[in-house]
Amino acid sequence: MTEDNQVAPWDDIYRGDAEEFSGPVPWNIGEPQPEIAGLIAEGKFRSDVLDAGCGHAETSLHLAAQGYTVVGLDLSPTAIGVAQAAAADRGLTATYQVADISSFTGFDGQFSTIVDSTLFHSLPVDRRRDYLRAVARAAAPGASYYILVFAKGAFPEGEGPNPVTDDELREAVAEFWTIDDIRPAFIHALLGPDQAANWEHDEKGRSKLPAWLLSAHLD
Repeated sequence: MTEDNQVAPWDDIYRGDAEEFSGPVPWNIGEPQPEIAGLIAEGKFRSDVLDAGCGHAETSLHLAAQGYTVVGLDLSPTAIGVAQAAAADRGLTATYQVADISSFTGFDGQFSTIVDSTLFHSLPVDRRRDYLRAVARAAAPGASYYILVFAKGAFPEGEGPNPVTDDELREAVAEFWTIDDIRPAFIHALLGPDQAANWEHDEKGRSKLPAWLLSAHLD
């Protein structure tokens, strides 16, 4: 998609104008990623919740429907517009703002839960540390942090975003957070027939790509 340290043209991507994608973005599956939905169902989330790099915001919309106080931030005005319209259409109260997730301010100590559902691998590698510092600054004492990120091997070398090994993920996050668990997981995506042939599929026909699910907390 891009070089490791280049920002992808996210607004072009969400508008459908980017060369990398035609049609809807494959990670927009119309509901939270199943790995994240499982954590929510287990009662792991507490208000207020930050949906970091929210995109079309299915995670925070799902939470808002359950009564959580949610904020979604994303670099793409198009994605934020879609999220705001969806909240209005569903009669939900949620806050969505355009922001650079690696340098945002204004929410110091607010969030008891921060969720990163497929954002981390989309960041330029040289902005990961700034991002982790920014979300830690926005976290309340004892906050929980969840990251769902592509694992190395999800794409051929040199293609796709910036996936990680579990050791790379652990080393990056541990500077700011206490890690509780990193386990193998899946990111479910709507891929074209040629790409989809490489992967197993869920019960809805979506491709299941290898990922890591990290759980951490702020001391």
